[in-house]
Amino acid sequence: MKQATKQVTKLFAAMALAGAASYSMAADTIKIALAGPVTGAVAQYGEMQFIGAEMAIEQINKAGGVNGTQLQGVRYDDACDPKQAVAVANKIVNDNVKFVVGHLCSSSTQPASDIYEDEGILMITAASTSPDITSRGYELIFRTIGLDSLQGPTAGNFIADHVKPKNVAVIHDKQQYGEGIATAVKQTLESKNIKVGLFEGINAGDKDFSSLIAKLKREGVDFVYYGGYHPELGLLLRQSKEKGLNVRFMGPEGVGNSEISAIAGPASEGMYVTLPKSFDQDPRNKELVDAFKAKKQDPSGPFVFPAYAAVQVIAEGIEKAGSTDTDKVAEALRSNTFDTPTGNLAFDEKGDLKDFNFVVYEWHQDGTKTEAK
Repeated sequence: MKQATKQVTKLFAAMALAGAASYSMAADTIKIALAGPVTGAVAQYGEMQFIGAEMAIEQINKAGGVNGTQLQGVRYDDACDPKQAVAVANKIVNDNVKFVVGHLCSSSTQPASDIYEDEGILMITAASTSPDITSRGYELIFRTIGLDSLQGPTAGNFIADHVKPKNVAVIHDKQQYGEGIATAVKQTLESKNIKVGLFEGINAGDKDFSSLIAKLKREGVDFVYYGGYHPELGLLLRQSKEKGLNVRFMGPEGVGNSEISAIAGPASEGMYVTLPKSFDQDPRNKELVDAFKAKKQDPSGPFVFPAYAAVQVIAEGIEKAGSTDTDKVAEALRSNTFDTPTGNLAFDEKGDLKDFNFVVYEWHQDGTKTEAK
């Protein structure tokens, strides 16, 4: 009885907040919250997620929707800030939205996912790679991208087997995503008897890396791995080149976008980066790539296709469940395989993909990349 009262109270709260008109419209549409950075230092990544999800919504609606019901995407800006992500999650609860594609930054996704699980909202992140997000036994939390525990070894093994440096520095931004993946790289390198002479954190938002560069020189470092995002690594690359530190750098998918070339210029040439497979290069995705290009949108970003797949999986999960009940949809996600532009997706009990591969690319100063050999 207490639960029923709570649900009725929530319903009236949602109606009061959203207004009777928009609430009545909800019967004719299935809303999907698109949560990520519209503003802030990594808004470019948010845009990748948004255009992928919105393209899926558009194409599913053109094909007749989900069991005859249209999808409606609503953007929510968390600026990749954990506190703002919590506020966004609570707004999504109050807006009576039951499905979320997001968040983007792992440090935002984790606290938001606590709220979604408690409130019966199904969330699929297309970008957050921290293993902690799906390690807590939640039923309604999924992802359409791989884990740091996969990406870190991919990077570490490539460094050990192909670069073969003598003394590596592993730097990170002290955040959940950056430090997590840096730790996975360090552990992989050490397991292959590669010396990690320096493991150190910087502060996200730092602009002057003079003292760090001096330390890297003093330590005789011949390779640098950076766990974090492009604004800091772009500056570190540029300043390193200016100060005569001529070593190779590598980073995760959080550094792999054209903005790093704009910041670092020629210093970005030759950087290694781990990214999801280039789904836009898959011939079977040509029509979808053309649809993005017709809108003058770039389909090559690492989160575009995983976000598209997240919406597709939600839509097909609803169809297979025959219901928008999120518990039933979650059950459908775990018991089926979904043929998406990122491949055949199947989820394990934790909500992670059973199979996902990261690829090492060599970055070029014009913002393009080629697969590293």
